[in-house]
Order: sequence, then C-alpha cells, then structure tokens
Amino acid sequence: MKIHEYQAKEILKKYSVPVQDGIAITNLSELDNAISVLQSRGINQFVVKSQIHAGGRGKGKVYNPQNREELILEGGVKFSPTPEKAKDYAEKILNNLLVTHQTGPEGKIVKTLFIAEGLNITKEFYIGILLDRAVSKNVIMASTEGGVEIEKVAAETPEKIIKEWIDPAVGLQNYQARKLAFALGLEGEIFKNFVSFIQLLYRAYEETDASLLEINPLVVTDQNKVIALDAKMNFDDNALFRHADINAFRDLNEEDPLEIEASKYNLNYIKLDGNVGCMVNGAGLAMATMDIIKLAGGEPANFLDVGGGANKDTVANGFKIILSDPNVKAILINIFGGIVRCDRVAQGVIEATREMEVKVPIVVRLEGTNAAEAGILLQESGLNFDVARGLKEAAEKVTSVLSN
Repeated sequence: MKIHEYQAKEILKKYSVPVQDGIAITNLSELDNAISVLQSRGINQFVVKSQIHAGGRGKGKVYNPQNREELILEGGVKFSPTPEKAKDYAEKILNNLLVTHQTGPEGKIVKTLFIAEGLNITKEFYIGILLDRAVSKNVIMASTEGGVEIEKVAAETPEKIIKEWIDPAVGLQNYQARKLAFALGLEGEIFKNFVSFIQLLYRAYEETDASLLEINPLVVTDQNKVIALDAKMNFDDNALFRHADINAFRDLNEEDPLEIEASKYNLNYIKLDGNVGCMVNGAGLAMATMDIIKLAGGEPANFLDVGGGANKDTVANGFKIILSDPNVKAILINIFGGIVRCDRVAQGVIEATREMEVKVPIVVRLEGTNAAEAGILLQESGLNFDVARGLKEAAEKVTSVLSN
C-alpha cells in the first residue's frame, strides 16, 4: 500500500524523525487557516506541494482537467516566499490535473495539497531503505545526489550510491550509521545529526512493516539541521492487520477502480496494458504465465492471482474483474490443482462462463489432481473452450486467437 507524503511525515514524526513542517488541505477554504497556523510557528515562507501517488511532482505540469491542452502551471511543487504567492499556486494546482513522468499522459487529479515550510537548504542527499531479496537483508542506500531520481543515478553514476546491509538478527548498528555519514562526507554537528536521523528512520521502517522508505531529498539547513524534505513510504499489505492507523491512510482515489473491486473479493489483481486477460492461482505461476504470453507475442492485460482454493465463485468474480477491462480480447485460465482438484475448478469455470455469458475466447490449461477429468468436462460442456495441455501451448493458443 502507498500513502501520501504528508501521511508519511505524520508517521515519521511519531518516531521523532525530523521532517519538514506543514499542513494538508483538501479545500481552498482551509488555506488561510493553514498559513495562519504555520505563521504562528514562525514560518514565513512556504512550499505548495501537490499530493499524488507518483514521483516527479516538481517537474510535472498542471493542466485543466476539462481541457488537457490548457497548461496552467509548470511544476506541482512550488516555493512561495509570501502567503499571497502560496494562495496563487494553491488555486492553480488543487483539483487540477498533474502529469509527471510516473503518472503517464493520463495524469492524476490533485485532491490534496501539503502547505509546507520553506527551508534554507545548504545540501541535499538521497536516503532509501528497502529489502534486498537477493541476500534477505534490509539495505540502506545513500547518495550525495539528492533530488535526482535514484534510477538515473544508478544508470549514470552508480559509484555515487552507497549501500549498507543490515543483519536482521542484530539490526542497524551505530558503526553502520557512522559509516554512512562518513561516506557522505559529513562532519561535526551535521555528522551527529545524520547518525541520529538514520537510526530513527530505520526504526520507523522496521516497526511499521514498510516495504520502502525513501527520503529524497534529505536536506541540511543553514542551521545544520538534518531534515526529511520529502518522504515516500510503501507498506507490506500482508502486515496491515497489525497497523490499523496506517491502513486508515489508504486513498482509494489514487488506486485503480478494478484493483479496488478485486480487493473486495480477496483477489490479487493488477491492471496492465495488454489484451490477454489472465486468471491464475499462485503469484509465481501468474508471473510465469505473463512472461510466456509475452514470449508468444501477446501482451497480458492483468496480473490476477485467485489463490489456492479456486472455485465457482472465485472464477466468477475473476471473470467479472477481467471483463471490466474493455481492452481484454481473450482470456487464459492457468490453474495448478494441488490443494484444489482440477475437475472442481473446471466445473466452476463452466458454471461461471454460462452465468457471466462470457463472449471472448477462453483458453484453459489445468494441471495437477484430476487434470484429465477436468479436460473431459471442459470439452463436453458445449461451450467454446480451447483446452491446452501445457503452458507453452496455452500461450500460443491464446495469442493465435487474437491474431485471427
């Protein structure tokens, strides 16, 4: 699950991580009060920051959502030296369309603004924490190239990325925090402040079950303070039952409607750009299915994992989600019968197809317990199923259907 910058900063503040101060608003009527509160804290210059689940906001472009040819503003993050300028930018950004390199041309409507304090910055750094699956350890990445996409740094100047792996048995050690500070060239008071910052940040990452915590940029102010100017946090969905407060931050406006609908049925669904709808049980098999569809010349329209206990209702709900995507022109069902018997899955597919009146071609590959019986049920159903004997054959069949 993703959350907004201002929400991530709320979490980090609970762990005493120094963050840029600010107030989130969803209506322009709240702006005057937000500025007044910030002024009461001694803040006299501001930054108006659009809040969407995408990066590149500062370099994005704001358009009129009714007329996408009308450019309103360059940049979705604007420094404002006066309250009047902050109001001007807020009026131009809120409820308008922000297009960045991560949103794609469709962009996102900005429904929340973070009115933040303007800081006098002397240095910028990058800090990221995530799981390195290759070694089963969390890794802290740091770079002197703050404010730049880390992917660009990795591609062009990989030597500028410093990595420190954390042993899960002992956690982040003091010497590792100091090692990162030395590698970034920090000294004196800034060195001490950074060491404290990274220790607090890592604790927040671990205790919230985050899957990603990215501070870009991490800044040093003219008063030698180390502060998170931005904050991005993603969380492990499987751990959210432990964090009701974090789960409450979920913003359905930022999620794909089909993915929201799928979550109601406990289906793992991610929409893609292709035209082959995929219904598979097991995440690994689902990824392999998408890969082999592409190898056969097709393009998967989704990732859909119906889980190990696929039945009539599961299949029907899967069909409902897949067929809600108008780009889907054919469906590939690929089920391995381990926990569930293939003949029961086949019966579920038959009943769901009849009830849903599915009109696009369906290729079915069932393997495992009672797979032979399942094939007979599908072939004798009177419905237009194309039964495949292997994964390669299934992918070739579904792509050939689309080319005819």
